[in-house]
Amino acid sequence: MTQPTLSRRGFLASGTALTVLALGGIRPDAAFAQAEKVLRLRLDGDIKILDPGYMVGGIEIEAQKACLPFLAQYKRDGDTISWEPTYYVTKLEQRDPTHIDFELADGLNWSGGHGPLRASDVKFSYERMKDSDWGGYFEVLDHVEVTGDLTGTIVLSKPFAPFFLVTLCHGPGAIVSEKAVTAAGGRFTTQFPAVCGPYTYSNVPGQTATFKLNPEWTGPKPEYTRVDAKIISQVKATELAYEAGELDCTQIDSDAVARYRQGMPAGSEMTKAGELNFMWLGMNTQHPKLQDVRIRRALQHAVDVDSIIAAAYANVATKSNGIVCPGLIGHRTETKFYSYDPAKARELLAEAGATGLKLSLRTLNTQQPMLTAQIIQANFAAIGVTLDVIPMDVGPYWEMGMESAGDAWKDLELWTMRFGSVPDPYEASQWFVSSQVGNWNWERWTNPEYDALVEQGIAESDPEKRNEIYLRLQDIMEETGAYVWLCHEPRYYVHRSDVAINVSPSGQQDYRLFTSI
Repeated sequence: MTQPTLSRRGFLASGTALTVLALGGIRPDAAFAQAEKVLRLRLDGDIKILDPGYMVGGIEIEAQKACLPFLAQYKRDGDTISWEPTYYVTKLEQRDPTHIDFELADGLNWSGGHGPLRASDVKFSYERMKDSDWGGYFEVLDHVEVTGDLTGTIVLSKPFAPFFLVTLCHGPGAIVSEKAVTAAGGRFTTQFPAVCGPYTYSNVPGQTATFKLNPEWTGPKPEYTRVDAKIISQVKATELAYEAGELDCTQIDSDAVARYRQGMPAGSEMTKAGELNFMWLGMNTQHPKLQDVRIRRALQHAVDVDSIIAAAYANVATKSNGIVCPGLIGHRTETKFYSYDPAKARELLAEAGATGLKLSLRTLNTQQPMLTAQIIQANFAAIGVTLDVIPMDVGPYWEMGMESAGDAWKDLELWTMRFGSVPDPYEASQWFVSSQVGNWNWERWTNPEYDALVEQGIAESDPEKRNEIYLRLQDIMEETGAYVWLCHEPRYYVHRSDVAINVSPSGQQDYRLFTSI
């Protein structure tokens, strides 16, 4: 494979309609003269590493968005996710498939006397990422050419259509101060060596993270003068804190979404940030019991996905028809090779001579995956197939299809799987190429056309052509009989009706773009 490869861990983990704000030349003393306006949010844990090259992701990205420059940000137009320039640039244009020209806004400065934001900072930030833990995002970066104090060109080694959405808008696209990071020894952890954004950051471990107005910031001021984020690890405890009036906005799980649909807390609204998680039932095409495609097709027809969404997801999740999530190029609106049809399933089993079939299904030992597995178990019983559900702890679960982890993959028959994604279809498609057999392609099929289409999807810049490529990719996957598409899990936030929130498709809050209504 020649496309960029990224860690799955990096994707378990950007948004809604963003506005390009013109630089306003606001004096720092004027910003502090206004009455303090506090936004109360929640983080699910302590921020561990703020350095974009070595972060875990998620909440660290929220801090980066508040304190560091980015060239691009997510934009939502209805259900469509795209990108737009941030107020840190006056120009961001793709000249050709491998050259992106930028011009930084003038007059923005790093804190602590580290000088103005310069194009050399962009070069330093992006080129250091190539050798970092998040280097996969920059695998196609050749170099950044600095053409002036504020201008430069990002040069790619080959065309990579997702570069804006996957790299520039997301956490790895954060820009750091070359002077400050170098003085700090080349890396940093729990404190920024310098900020160039509307907020500064401080924290009390295990309790709060606080974002205050940056006194050296000369760009557009945020609506809120301070952001207080409480550390609350459990979602249920977060919901109680919100209902007690202690928070202005928080993420909620599907049970709470269903409950709030019946009756919202007073003065509250819900917003769906995105649906970048996708779940499916997978089948090992090389296992002796499942080598006959007619058997796999029978199992596809046997699963009542609507019942799974109703029982396991309280009718909150969106029914899936493929790996590409809603709002993205290549999203499918229906399946092509199967539908819920138990009679057809029994017919295919009879045709394959599969009587008394016994199978096993492995799944995470948590509420939604277990409920899903139990419904599939009942569906299979209705067509004469006995299914043994095997609950798995997290560690063994994520290794069970890996050849590098031992021989467990040889006994793997069926499983439920959940992947996270980013706002571009290439990322979801790359895990199922031939070279991923034994790694993340646990279904263990290969197809030269599929492999070639993945490469074409990365290089193609025409949206209509990319759409056709990713639709065809999913047709190929479904036709193997190895997949039953289940759902796209949404991220919902509950918030005060007088707060307009800004959350990326993958769930990171952008505090600087929250507004009051």
